Amino acid sequence: MKYVPDKTGRFRQRPHYLPGELDDECEATITEFTREIRCDFVLPIPTDVLTKLIERDAQSLDLYSDLSHEEGTNVEGVTDFIPGSKPIVRIAESLSELEHRSHRLRTTLTHEYGHVKFHNYLYQVDEGMALLFADAFERRPAKCMRERMLDAPVSDWMEWQAGYICGSILMPITHVRKLVAGFRKTRNLIGPIAPTSKEGLVLLAKMEETFDVSQEAARIRLLKLGILGSDKTNNSLF
Repeated sequence: MKYVPDKTGRFRQRPHYLPGELDDECEATITEFTREIRCDFVLPIPTDVLTKLIERDAQSLDLYSDLSHEEGTNVEGVTDFIPGSKPIVRIAESLSELEHRSHRLRTTLTHEYGHVKFHNYLYQVDEGMALLFADAFERRPAKCMRERMLDAPVSDWMEWQAGYICGSILMPITHVRKLVAGFRKTRNLIGPIAPTSKEGLVLLAKMEETFDVSQEAARIRLLKLGILGSDKTNNSLF
C-alpha cells in the first residue's frame, strides 16, 4: 500500500492498494476469523460469520435500520466514522427481513466491513497527522448505494475499494483460483472465458453455488480478476 493524492477532496492523501494486497489481506482476515469462531473454514462463508466479524471490529451493527427514511431509497448500507471511537454500521432493514435479498445482504455486509477495516483509521489520526488527512475529523459517513455496492468507478476510491473487498471476502482468492483451475482443466480451456458463452455461464453458476453469491457478484469478481473477458484480457491469475 502507498499514499497518493486524493482527488475526491476527502483527504490530502489517500491509501492506494494493489488488488493482490486486498486479496491477501481479506482472505487472511476471513479465514482466521472463521476458524476462530467455528474451529474450521467452510464455504460458502456463513452470513452469521460476516455479522460477527463486523460486530468485532465496529462499535455496533444495526441490521434493521430505516435507511430509506434517513438516507434515501437507494442507500442500503452506511458506515458512520466517529473520531476517537469505532465506526457504526447500519444496514437497510429490507435486506434482513426479505429472504430473497440474502445475497444483497451478504454483499452489503462485506462492503461495509471494507470501510470498517480499511478506512476507519483515516478518521482516527492525531493532530500530528492532520496535514496529511485534512478532513479526518469531519464525520463523513460512507453512504453505499445499491448500484455502486459491487462495482463503483475507480474515481470513487473508497467505494471501489469496499466493492473489491466485498468480492474478496465472499470469494477468497485461493478458492477462486482452485475452482477456476479445475474448471479449465476439465474443459481444456486456456485464457479468459467469454461471460455469455456456455462455459462462462456454467462457471458463473459454479461460483454462485460455491460462494453463495449472486450471478452479478460472481461476474464482477471474475471480470476484475481477468478470468472473464475478451481474448485480449490479461489473465493475471494463471
